[in-house]
Amino acid sequence: MLIAASIFALTLLLGLFALEPLGIPISAVAAACALILLVIAGQGRIISIRKVIKLAPWQIVVVSLAMYLVVYGLRNAGLTHTFAALLDSFAAHGLWAATLGAGVTAALLSSIMNNMPSVLIGALSIQGSEAGGLIRQAMIYADIIGGDLGPKITPIGSILTLPILLVTLAARALRLSLHA
Repeated sequence: MLIAASIFALTLLLGLFALEPLGIPISAVAAACALILLVIAGQGRIISIRKVIKLAPWQIVVVSLAMYLVVYGLRNAGLTHTFAALLDSFAAHGLWAATLGAGVTAALLSSIMNNMPSVLIGALSIQGSEAGGLIRQAMIYADIIGGDLGPKITPIGSILTLPILLVTLAARALRLSLHA
């Protein structure tokens, strides 16, 4: 089993680093590796594939997909274009201003909405900005870090965590009560 896991990890790494420059999307590599992992897991008797699929929290997958659909709707409505212009104004003032501006913007955005869609909004905005080179890379990292820090500012930013926890506990027949 250790050999199969090592082959899987190596395939994933090679696929991610070697195939992307050839134009093969990372999602295709990840899907292929997921199928390989499914086959490896099916060979052993430790994990029941049917049980994993049956107990997976599919409601959360649907909610996540819906959040991303909303993000692309916001992009089509011009939100990411507006953020791209804001990021360009930060970038015009240099590396530090671009990094701090992108990070604080991502943190504020993820503090008022879930961090997953806010990071995607930031990524689409950075992609649409005029920034390049080191400034663009710094803005990407700042977007990710700001998106992770933002939900710590207000509880609204991590509000989806509670339903995920409740669905996961309910699938295991555990009940979380707010009463003593």
